[in-house]
Amino acid sequence: MPALSTGPGSDTGLYELLAALPAQLQPHVDSQEDLTFLWDMFGEKSLHSLVKIYEKLHYYERQSPVPILHSAAALADDLAEELQNKPLNSEIRELLKLLSKPNVKALLSVHDTVAQKKYDPVLPPMPDDIDDEEDSVKIIRLVKNREPLGATIKKDEQTGAIVVARIMRGGAADRSGLIHVGDELREVNGIPVEDKKPEEIIQILAQSQGAITFKIIPSIKEETPSKEGKMFIKALFDYDPNEDKAIPCKEAGLSFKKGDILQIMSQDDAMWWQAKHEGDANPRAGLIPSKHFQERRLALRRPEIIVQPLKISNRKSSGFRRSFRLSRKDKKTNKSMYECKKSDQYDTADVPTYEEVTPYRRQMNEKYRLVVLVGPVGVGLNELKRKLLISDTQHYGVTVPHTTRARRSQESDGVEYIFISKHLFETDVQNNKFIEYGEYKNNYYGTSIDSIRSVLAKNKVCLLDVQPHTVKHLRTLEFKPYVIFIKPPSIERLRETRKNAKIISSRDDQGTVKPFTEEDFEEMIKSAQIMESQYGHLFDKIIVNDDLTMAFKELKTTFDKLETETHWVPVSWLHS
Repeated sequence: MPALSTGPGSDTGLYELLAALPAQLQPHVDSQEDLTFLWDMFGEKSLHSLVKIYEKLHYYERQSPVPILHSAAALADDLAEELQNKPLNSEIRELLKLLSKPNVKALLSVHDTVAQKKYDPVLPPMPDDIDDEEDSVKIIRLVKNREPLGATIKKDEQTGAIVVARIMRGGAADRSGLIHVGDELREVNGIPVEDKKPEEIIQILAQSQGAITFKIIPSIKEETPSKEGKMFIKALFDYDPNEDKAIPCKEAGLSFKKGDILQIMSQDDAMWWQAKHEGDANPRAGLIPSKHFQERRLALRRPEIIVQPLKISNRKSSGFRRSFRLSRKDKKTNKSMYECKKSDQYDTADVPTYEEVTPYRRQMNEKYRLVVLVGPVGVGLNELKRKLLISDTQHYGVTVPHTTRARRSQESDGVEYIFISKHLFETDVQNNKFIEYGEYKNNYYGTSIDSIRSVLAKNKVCLLDVQPHTVKHLRTLEFKPYVIFIKPPSIERLRETRKNAKIISSRDDQGTVKPFTEEDFEEMIKSAQIMESQYGHLFDKIIVNDDLTMAFKELKTTFDKLETETHWVPVSWLHS
């Protein structure tokens, strides 16, 4: 690239280079649409105007210009006074009108300030009544606009002094570098604060605008400078500081929703971390409950554990993989490979708070991430899975289940099922080789870990349908699962959209087709609510299956983004 010359009249200036860029880039642009976009972008008049202004300013900056005078505003006033004594013609009237305009006066005032280099703030004079016995007193003036000051205060239980409890990273106090944790506050805007409660002082600060003057006795303890946080967490619960009675200062709190990515700015306080939303341009941090504090208080008020009835439905669709969910009438056993080590009661006792995450993007040579689909019986999960599989059989794959029942004449081993003996099945269960398994009519059915590996080894996206309580055991470096929850719409929409639909009840391979009943709808809604309540923190995406075509379109878009875009994943997946 040629060196840029920024002087007026230059043949290779930034403006000329910008104008020539589309033509230079044309051989490298594939589509006419992209080329049109480039021409429109680089031909934008406002962009050209900005570049011209930049070149002019840069050129004159190199000339090191100096102001001709330092009192343009006073000269303008003198001129206006002089003109008032002259015969008023149209030109004089126009000039007087121009000089009286506020924006012109402001411009001249700014010119004089810059010319005189009056950049330093005007500090108030030192008070005459400073106690000689005080070791050190700082008089600090901060300019506060609409943003909070960015500091919290508390009363020292032993001395009764008002001290700075914490400085919010990126706030006005932090940016000033003048106020530190432990500093004792004596006055605010000349008002003594020794006998006031912290809430009263906060009220004074909240009502103050513009410059605020503090009288402070600095803390003896020196603060170690804190670097900006590089730790990111995914919130696994909703939080509103206005509803938190324990937070030291509601105004300093940071609200967030389940699934939000937060950047941790400070963990100095064991109870209250400082954080901001990832990508937020506002540098000021807010208070959030620490992981330990949140876990402790949620565990104390945890409601009664609701264990969802586990269901397995053997729905048939031309060899398509079925999940193992029994209906209420047919349920006998449905077990996870981990049940011998952890019970459902123990699992639900885990309190979801935060999970440390890091950006991840799949590389071309990597296996695809496992895609886990969860949802209540009848929600249309299998229909969506079938449409995905049919849309590209070379790209998507499903696991082949194991069974101990006898192979039928029209079946092939390894196609509809992998047929094994009961003894081998039970041995594999003991060796934790199954993700889920169930027993029906004295025969076992199950999905093995190796069946997932087999699909992924073929460089396919593995579509897996499991019970939600199994999901967390699949969240490993090997599988990096992306969990999609298929959620039913309202019961009114279910009645409207499923009135002509059929459901296959669980009767092994001779399933009977029957219409949806009101009981089915109620069970679907209730089951979805329990799933989302207990396991929603494990879901990466929620798709409401209101309309099958629209839900499939959203699902397909999600898959495309999953393979090409950057996503946040647990740190443990990449550093195991």
